Amino acid sequence: MQIPATPLYGHSKYWAECFGTAPFLPMSRAEMDTLGWDSCDIIIVTGDAYVDQPSFGMAIIGRLLEAQGFRVGIIAQPDWHSADAFKTLGKPNLFFGVAAGNMDSMINRYTADRKVRSDDAYTPGGVGGKRPDRCSLVYSQRCKEAFGDVPVILGGIEASLRRIAHYDYWQDKVRRSILLDAQADLLVYGNAERAIVDIAHRIARGYKVDEITDIRGTAFMRRDALDGWWEIDSTRIDRPGRIDQVVNPYINTQELAACDSKKEAGPEENNQVVEQPLRFVPDAKRNRGRTVIRLPSFEKVRNDAVLYAHANRVLHLETNPGNARALVQAHEGRDLWINPPPIPLATEEMDYIFGLPYARVPHPAYGDARIPAYEMIRFSVNIMRGCFGGCTFCSITEHEGRIIQSRSEESILDEIKELRDKVPGFTGVISDLGGPTANMYRLACKSREIEAACRRPSCVYPGICSNLNTDHSSLTQLYRKARALPGVKKILVASGLRYDLAVEDPEYVKELVTHHVGGYLKIAPEHTERGPLDKMMKPGIGSYDRFKEMFERFTKEAGKEQYLIPYFIAAHPGTTNEDMINLALWLKENNFRADQVQAFYPSPMATATAMYHSGKNPLRKVAYKSESVETPKTPEQRKLHKALLRYHDPDNWPLIREALMEMNLEHLIGPGKKQLVPAHQPTADTRHKSPRRKNSASAHEVRLKKNRVLTQHTGLPPRKTR
Repeated sequence: MQIPATPLYGHSKYWAECFGTAPFLPMSRAEMDTLGWDSCDIIIVTGDAYVDQPSFGMAIIGRLLEAQGFRVGIIAQPDWHSADAFKTLGKPNLFFGVAAGNMDSMINRYTADRKVRSDDAYTPGGVGGKRPDRCSLVYSQRCKEAFGDVPVILGGIEASLRRIAHYDYWQDKVRRSILLDAQADLLVYGNAERAIVDIAHRIARGYKVDEITDIRGTAFMRRDALDGWWEIDSTRIDRPGRIDQVVNPYINTQELAACDSKKEAGPEENNQVVEQPLRFVPDAKRNRGRTVIRLPSFEKVRNDAVLYAHANRVLHLETNPGNARALVQAHEGRDLWINPPPIPLATEEMDYIFGLPYARVPHPAYGDARIPAYEMIRFSVNIMRGCFGGCTFCSITEHEGRIIQSRSEESILDEIKELRDKVPGFTGVISDLGGPTANMYRLACKSREIEAACRRPSCVYPGICSNLNTDHSSLTQLYRKARALPGVKKILVASGLRYDLAVEDPEYVKELVTHHVGGYLKIAPEHTERGPLDKMMKPGIGSYDRFKEMFERFTKEAGKEQYLIPYFIAAHPGTTNEDMINLALWLKENNFRADQVQAFYPSPMATATAMYHSGKNPLRKVAYKSESVETPKTPEQRKLHKALLRYHDPDNWPLIREALMEMNLEHLIGPGKKQLVPAHQPTADTRHKSPRRKNSASAHEVRLKKNRVLTQHTGLPPRKTR
C-alpha cells in the first residue's frame, strides 16, 4: 500500500545527530576516530572518487543522511578483487548503500563501438580501470562477503536503469534485473532521496529490510503474492491490435483498455504477443492504488524480442507518479516487484538538499590529483531536475522523471555566492547555470489534474502540448539576478538547450544570446530526416532553422561573434543509409564540419534500445506484425554512418564513394557544391587539413571545462564539442 510522502525534513532525527557535521564524510578509521565515532551507521560504496559537491551522488545521499542524524562513511573506488577493502570502515550498523557512481559503469568504460576507454573522468588523474564492469553488482557481492548479515541497498543510475529485465548491449542479450545478480536486498531507483531517508529511519527503528515493501521508487523480490492486490496482465493495458498509421504517443491506458474490452475478436487477435490475463477486474471495481501489472517474465522477454518491446512500452506507460501502478515480473520462480516512481521533490525540498553543508571540493585524501569531472563542474550550478522531452535515446526521464523539479531563486543565488566565497580558484565566471535541459526551469503543465492523468512520454513531441507552460520569464529573471551579484563577471549556459521551447519566448533567446553564450552554444537537432527524428521523438529541422535565425539576429544586434554547435547522432534506430546521406548533404550545404561525432549508444531500458534490440517500435502498440524499425547494427554500417557525418575528412571518402556507387548515387561524387565527396583521393603532397574557425582549438578546451556533468542524469558520458 502506498502512503503519503513525508517531506525530507519531516523525520525525527536519529540519535547520532549529537556528533554534528563532519568536514568530510570519513573514508578511513582515522577520520572516524577524529570525529569520535566508534562505527558508521551507513556506509556508501561508490565507483566514483569522493567529491563533496552536489553534482556527485555520494555527496548528496551522504550529506542528506547525515542531516537526518546518521553517521555516514564513504568507501570510494575500492579494490574489488577481495572483500578486504569493504571492511575498511568496519561493519555498518544499518546498511550498505551501493552505487556505480554518476555513470553506468559499462558506458563509463566502453565506447559505443565496445572499445575500452583509456580514461575515467571520475577518477583522480583521469586514470581508467579503477572500477569493475557492472560495478554495482560486484560491490554488492563484496559487501555481502564482508558482512553477510548487513542489508545492501542498490541505487544510482546503474541500478535505476537495470531495475528490470533489460537488454545489455555489451553482451547482446537480455539480462535479468540487477537486483538478483547483485544479491542485494532492496533497490532504489530514480531520485532516491525520499526513499533512502525513509528506508534508513525504518531500519533504525528495527524494521527488517524484507518488510519494507511500500516505499515508492523501490524494487524488491518476493516468492509469495501480496494480499489485497489486484493483478492485471500487461496485455490488458496495451493489447496488441490495429496498427496506428501515424506516430501515436502513449494514450491513457484506461481509455485503451475500455476500447479493447468493447472490440470484438477478429483476425487481429492473431497478432497478440502474450496469452490472456490471469485475472482482470473492471476499473470500476478495482482500487487503482492496489493494482499491480504483470509484465511478461524474464524468461519470456529474454527469448522473444517482441515481448521485450511490449514490456518496455508498458513500463514507460507507468512512469507518471500521478497515475503509475506497481509492476511485477517473474524471474526464475520469484517475482520482481517494482513500486511506482517517487513523488517529485518540492521546491523547498530541492533547496534543502542543495543547502546541505558540502565542502565543494574533493576529499583531502586525493591531495593535488586532478579529477576531470570535478574540474568541469567546479563552478557550475544545477538549477533543476527532470526532463519532459522524452527523447527515446536518453535516460533522463527513466531516471529523474519528466516532471521538472526546480530550486528557488534564493537557493540558486546563495549557491553562486558560496562558490564565489568558498571554492578555490573562482575567477568570477559561473561555467554553467543549467541542468539536464538548460531552459526547462519552472516549466510545467498548466493543470495539476491534467499532469497527474497524462500518459504522454513527451510534452513537446510530436508538438508542444497546449497544456504546457512555455513562459521562460522566471529563467530570464534568474539570469539577470545572477549576473548582477557582486564578484560575478559572467554567467554561462553550457547545458543542452531545448531550442523548440526557446523559440516560443524570443525575449529569453535574446537574453541568452546577448549575455550567456561563451562564443559557442550547443544544441542537439540530432538529425534532419523525419524517419530517425520520429524514432527519437525529436522536432523537425525547421525548429532548428527558427532558432538559428533568432540566434544570428540577436548575436548581430549584440555586436558579438558567436556560433551554434549542433549535435547529430549516427546509426540511431530508424536511420537508413539514405537518411545519413541527406544529413551529410545538409551539413555540407550549411558549411558545417564536425570535429567529432557520436554513434547511437544503446543504454539499458531506453525506448530506442528496445527498438535496437527488437526491431519494433514501442511508441506504438507492439505486435509480431506491427511496424518494424530498421536499425544500423553491423560495424560496417555504423562506420559508414559516422563517416557520413564527417564527409569532409579525406580518410572517409573511399568508404563514402563505395556506398554511393552501391546505392546508384554516383551523381553525388564530384567537386560540385551539391556533391558529397570528390572523385579522386588527394595525394600526400596536396592533402591539407580542413579549415577551422579562428581559435577553435582553444575554444574546444574551454568548452570542455564549461560542460556540465550531466551524466548523473543521463548515464552517458559528457558530449565532446565539435
